[in-house]
Amino acid sequence: MKSMLMLLSLITIILFLLTMALNFFSKKTFYDREKSSPFECGFDPKTTARLPFSLQFFLIAVIFLIFDVEITLLFPMIIMNKVLNLVNFYLFIFFIFILLLGLYHEWKQGALNWSI
Repeated sequence: MKSMLMLLSLITIILFLLTMALNFFSKKTFYDREKSSPFECGFDPKTTARLPFSLQFFLIAVIFLIFDVEITLLFPMIIMNKVLNLVNFYLFIFFIFILLLGLYHEWKQGALNWSI
């Protein structure tokens, strides 16, 4: 068992070193400006960085983070549905109520209107 673990470790190290060597010695023959750009949002990194930023991109990012946290908090509650007692059920309903209240507030503020 110990020799098998050593063999797997050795193979892993060899594969790691081989891929690092291939990456180091490979040449990029085709330089494309868009492919070598670090930004994927359409901004040109070779111009000034002090251009006005659209607020809609920021709002989309914030709403995505909020929905991501909501899913992270709701998923264990859904999984634990079999052992859900009355107190946990009321906490689940209260959490959903707060989320719906926040959604209603965002809707009334106009943050969910995607057209300009």
